[in-house]
Parts: sequence; structure tokens; C-alpha cells
Amino acid sequence: MSSSALEAFDTVDLIHAKRDAAELSTEQISWMIDAYTRGFIGDEQMAAMTMAIFLNGMNRREVRDLTMAMIRSGETMSFASLGKPTVDKHSTGGVGDKITLPLMPLVACFGVAVPQLSGRGLGHTGGTLDKLESISGWRANLTNQEMFDQLASIGGVICAAGSGLAPADGKLYALRDITGTVESIPLIASSIMSKKIAEGTESLVLDVKFGSGAFLKDIDRSRELARTMVDLGNDAGVKTRALLTNMNVVLGLAIGNANEVRESVEILAGGGPADVRELTVALAREMLALTGQPDADVEAALDDGRAMDTWRAFIRAQDGDPDAALPIARETHVVTADSDGVLVEQLALPFGVAAWRLGAGRARKQDPVQHAVGIDLHAKPGDTVTAGQPLFTLSADEPARFARALEALEGAYRIGSASEKVLDGGPLIAERVE
Repeated sequence: MSSSALEAFDTVDLIHAKRDAAELSTEQISWMIDAYTRGFIGDEQMAAMTMAIFLNGMNRREVRDLTMAMIRSGETMSFASLGKPTVDKHSTGGVGDKITLPLMPLVACFGVAVPQLSGRGLGHTGGTLDKLESISGWRANLTNQEMFDQLASIGGVICAAGSGLAPADGKLYALRDITGTVESIPLIASSIMSKKIAEGTESLVLDVKFGSGAFLKDIDRSRELARTMVDLGNDAGVKTRALLTNMNVVLGLAIGNANEVRESVEILAGGGPADVRELTVALAREMLALTGQPDADVEAALDDGRAMDTWRAFIRAQDGDPDAALPIARETHVVTADSDGVLVEQLALPFGVAAWRLGAGRARKQDPVQHAVGIDLHAKPGDTVTAGQPLFTLSADEPARFARALEALEGAYRIGSASEKVLDGGPLIAERVE
């Protein structure tokens, strides 16, 4: 008897169904994910299925079934033995988005546990682990026991997610990346939420970005993604809410790895760029509200050193030296204003691409990143500038990279008159979804 005779469904039938915009049943979705994880369904067939989902979508029940099937493909964790509330944050990523770094220690110093299982960057969005590895000695890979011990003693951890959590997502994500199906809301939502639900956190706050430097450019699509993920979390018993945040403009003044760590430490010291502080505080308030502390004075914890103390303890616990000098690039190139006026436009995406071309990101998962390189902005949209004033500084270890980075920035920023409208996409925090 052939192995296919033992299978509950025929893969081609399921592809036909979704191609023709039919619903897949709970049983069909469960079988499909299991069969793909164990290799019975090949990549070419799953590529056809992901394209059918991309084109025809899934309803709420199908997305929930897909997410739960991906969770069942691997192990799940529980932090119940810690004896304190657990809350996590996930961002859909953007340019200069270093919020996890100051946010985790800020929330952890209020007596809750913050298990931040994070990833590495691919393309123009930097990875949290890549940034932290700029710190001498810091270690991303922890055993489960080390993670639990650190959550119990310090209250927070940022580390690599184990391969055992939702392994079906690992296979699917790699396939989507090479088949033009990344931007499907059912596939994005199930990818993110399968890992977060499997992780075992009790509460979750989502930072869903829109605009030039975001995964989804259109706010309506970002709102739909936020709504889908909030429903998935709440349906699974994880208290979930989301903020829709503006990624038309770079977040903060630093884009890269070491320089984003530097900016994060400035926030923890009570300073730093106003937009980074605003979003850090807003997300911390949402996280603490979900754990029963809606009136927590998070700004005081930034200003009085409590969050910094937690940061230093966290870095040391993962073998890093919080006092070590961060790496500095060998070469710099300063771009100056060519006229007096107001910086009316500064698109996020080209700056992310430029930092990637300088070596701050990777094109393939196996590529190394260069921790010292990146871009430091000296002006943001709405700022008055004078001719010859520095607008931004590119940093690189290989000066040959400057030309391609500058090419990415052609037309990405513009100086206009004081009467012109500043194109910044509006407020940093647009909406809350709960």
C-alpha cells in the first residue's frame, strides 16, 4: 500500500479548494500543516497553497485553525511556575525600531516577567539579537532553565527563540520569503501569533506599524492585521491588544546595531529622542495595564534609574559587559544640507535600505552583520536647517559601500520652505486595537 493511501486528505484537492476561494475545514488545515511539517507535502505544493491563500484569504476560523495547527507542530512553554504575571511585546518591524531594548527592562522593574523571545534581522529591518550582540560578550542563546532563572531573578530576558516553538512556521516563513507571499495577512498573523501563543505568555501587546518603512505600507491593511492578531490572541486565552504606529519616518536618530544600542541606553538614562521615549512609555503602559498595573508611573522608572539597573543586570546575566565600549566604524561620510529651509520629507524605507547596504543587515539568514555600521540622523522632518549643516552621517567599515548607500537615498529627503506641509505621516501612535 502506498503511503498516500494512509493520508486523510489529498493535497491537490486542498489546493484546488483554496484556489477556488473555498473554506478549508479545521481537519483539512490541521492535516495540511502536520503533513508539511513531516515532509509529506512538498515545498512546491505548499507554495501553491500559500499563493492561493495570498490571493483568496482566509476567514477568522480558518486563520485560528492555521495558527493552532502551527502551535501543535512543536513544543509549548509555560511560565506559571514563576508566580508572577507574564507579558510580552511584538513589533512588526521598521527602520530604527529598537524599542524592545529599553522596553523590556522598563516593564520588568515593575515586578512582572517579560520573556522576549526575539529574532534576527533580514532585509532592511534590524533584528533585536543583532543589536544586542554589539555588546561585548552578550549571549543570545539560553537554555530553558537559564531563561526561567533569569525571569525569576531579574524579571526579563531577551534571547533567541528555540527551534522547537512552532517549527511549521520556520518552514513556512522560509517558503513565503522566496515565493512572493510574505504580505498575506492570514500568513503574517498565524506566523507571529503561533510563536507568541506557544511561548506561553499570559498577555501580549502588539506594535503594528504602517507607512514607508513598515512591512505593510497602508494603515487599513495594518489595522486588519492588528485586528486579526488581537482576535487570535484573545481566542487562545492570551490577553492581547495592539497599537498602530507610524513608520513613515525613522524611529529615533540611529539606524544600525551598535548605534541603536547606544540610543536605547540614552532612553534608559532618562534622555534620548522624544519619539523613542514616547513609544517606549506607551507600550510599557499597555503591557502593565494588562498585568493589573494601569497606573504604573513608567516615566519615573526611566528617570530615576530603576530601568537602567534592570538593563545592566540583564546584560550581565547573559555574559555581556554593560560598561564595555560599543564598536565604532572605521569610516564615516557626512551628508549636509544644500540650502536653508525646513526638512519637509525623510522617507524611512530608503534609510533602512541604505543602512542595510552599509552592512548593518543581511540578505540571507546565514550572512553576518557588521555591528559598528549604520546611519545617524542629525535632523528629522519639521526641523529648520541651514546650508552646510549635517543632515546625517553614514558609517561603514568598507568605504566602497558608501556609493550604493547614497544611491538608495536619492530622493529620500527634501528641504523646502517654512510654509510647506511636513510629510511625516501624522502622529506616532495612530490607534489602539483591543
